[in-house]
Amino acid sequence: MRKRLTDIHSSRITVDALGRPGERVFLLQASEGDATFTFKIEKQQAAALALGIDRMLEELAERFPREISRLEEPLSSDLMLREPIEILFVVGQMGMGYDQSEDAVVLVLQELGEEGEEDTRVARIWASRAQMKALSRQIKEVVSRGRPICS
Repeated sequence: MRKRLTDIHSSRITVDALGRPGERVFLLQASEGDATFTFKIEKQQAAALALGIDRMLEELAERFPREISRLEEPLSSDLMLREPIEILFVVGQMGMGYDQSEDAVVLVLQELGEEGEEDTRVARIWASRAQMKALSRQIKEVVSRGRPICS
């Protein structure tokens, strides 16, 4: 299996949903310079991502203490989806890591592929702690606007 990799050093990262509750499409969007990358995710993936971000930021605060100032946090306008919305791929799996030398969190998105498919796409989105903290808050707000998550 071959993986095609896209690295995105994000100037902005967000999650939002389009449509009515029960029919919403959840999108994760990141930008680097003038380029914007949009990925389709499930509501449960979004909720799990917020939880994972919170856990990672708590762990990082213990292991590598550093205050996040208000000035580092993105503007509310940076948390809105940008047009045109062209989905790069549907996310099957997500993971996160941390690069201590850059003090950056990396969010790894792997394309949902068909069984036996040769190529899958992977995107690595690099973001600051402040961006990830704002992303977690944004996800929780977006998820809460809809119907409760089915268990």
